[in-house]
Amino acid sequence: MATQESDEQSGGTGRRALLSAAVLGAGGAVLGLPQGAAAAESGSARRGRGGLSSLPVPTVIGHRGASGYRPEHTFGSYQLALDMGAHVVEAGDLVPTKDGHLVCRHEPEIGGTTDVADHPEFAGRRTTKVLDGVRTTGWFTEDFTLAELKTLRAVERIPANRPHNTLYNGRWEIPTFEEVLRWQDEQTRRRGRQVWIYPETKHPTYFRKLGLGVEERVAAVLRRHGKDRKDSPVILQSFEPTSIQRLNRLVGNPLAVLLSDAGSRPYDFVEAGDPRTVADLVTPAGLREIATYAQGIGPTVDLVIPRGADGNLTKPSTLVRDAHAAGLVVHPYTVRNENPFLPPAYRRGGDADAYGDVLGLFRAYFATGIDGIFTDNPDTGLLAREDFVNG
Repeated sequence: MATQESDEQSGGTGRRALLSAAVLGAGGAVLGLPQGAAAAESGSARRGRGGLSSLPVPTVIGHRGASGYRPEHTFGSYQLALDMGAHVVEAGDLVPTKDGHLVCRHEPEIGGTTDVADHPEFAGRRTTKVLDGVRTTGWFTEDFTLAELKTLRAVERIPANRPHNTLYNGRWEIPTFEEVLRWQDEQTRRRGRQVWIYPETKHPTYFRKLGLGVEERVAAVLRRHGKDRKDSPVILQSFEPTSIQRLNRLVGNPLAVLLSDAGSRPYDFVEAGDPRTVADLVTPAGLREIATYAQGIGPTVDLVIPRGADGNLTKPSTLVRDAHAAGLVVHPYTVRNENPFLPPAYRRGGDADAYGDVLGLFRAYFATGIDGIFTDNPDTGLLAREDFVNG
């Protein structure tokens, strides 16, 4: 998921030990959560249509896998998220290759997430493009064939915050969407429970202008795998509402509109001259419109509980209540364990890679009635969920 927030932090050393080391060997168990607890859903009614109603509430979604512990969007990260017990894995920020395949990368620019800079044969591919109105320099997936991308290996995107993840640099290749769907089937069989994934269409307006329409490719792959129905365990998401509207015409899957900060405009709105901002989309009327073509929203956590001038949490907004009134599930993003990503009151110490009181932060978000949450640290999210459900 593109968070449209500042992920890059610098400085700091040291780190708290992983919360509950036993989680790492959980083998898919939800951290000792009693069998009935998932159904209890902390008093919150299950919402949504189709397959969404089968998910426990609140749902813990592994953001780009377990990206707090492994380089994001790799099978190492996806696999660990399942091992930790994540209910859903965000397996796939989907971007196309030059020859039309869909691969899983945070952004089409791959200089920060792969070792492409170490490949002299690709030095000439480095270029500057305008990506959603922003000049961006690097290497782009649309300039590579799938075979060329498969020669690259993933690296940690934010090493200042996650120096431990650099241990795994070079270990995993870039997954394709086809490979993710086959992995999902294999993991479902092996674990004896349905594995859910939550792919995102990335920069669809940008790619459509290049003749690489993302939605049609997503739909074609899903159809080939028989996963294009409303009860399919694949939730599709996008920051561009028109991308979700297009997907709504192509597939039956559960759909969610991602929402950045209130003052921002989805890029498809910018291109079309639509003056509306996210603030317009999160009004009761805006949410009712979204509900005509989607089943959920994925707002930034700051739309659920705004932050004050000092960066700390203020009073929860009415977004969760209004979205539920429109029949939409609410899956905000993103909770991370490290200090720089937390409100100041939840930080502990000053190191950029040290953990703060993230359990307390989860508790604050769960108390708003959200249906689920994206987190880089599924083990932490599940521990917080256990406390909340059983509290």
